[in-house]
Amino acid sequence: MHAAVERRDIAPEGSREGRRDWPREWRLVRRAEFDAVYREGRRRSGGNFVIFARKNGLPRGRFGMSVKKALGTAVVRNRIRRRVREILRLHRQEIAPGWDIVIHPGRATATMKFAQLETELLGLLPRQKRETE
Repeated sequence: MHAAVERRDIAPEGSREGRRDWPREWRLVRRAEFDAVYREGRRRSGGNFVIFARKNGLPRGRFGMSVKKALGTAVVRNRIRRRVREILRLHRQEIAPGWDIVIHPGRATATMKFAQLETELLGLLPRQKRETE
């Protein structure tokens, strides 16, 4: 028999505090949601990203990502996804709510310095208005 392992890094059931996941309500899940963003949204591109953004009428933003197989092996593609999700998680408060956003990363995103990646992606995303503006 295995002894029960206490998990201190996870908050109690139902609590969002202390969790580092990416909840379902923050994600675009269905193909129809992605298609609506492609069809009705605006396209912006930078050196290593193409993003599609569409107003969603919700009090929060939702994100989706499309990483093509041409970008590399599953290991490389998953690394790209993790890096982009971490940028979104760290800067969640700076990104304007009310948008559905689909992110298409480019090949170099797997090996770029994280700070460069962060700067480029945040420059393309809709941002919160600052109170001083």
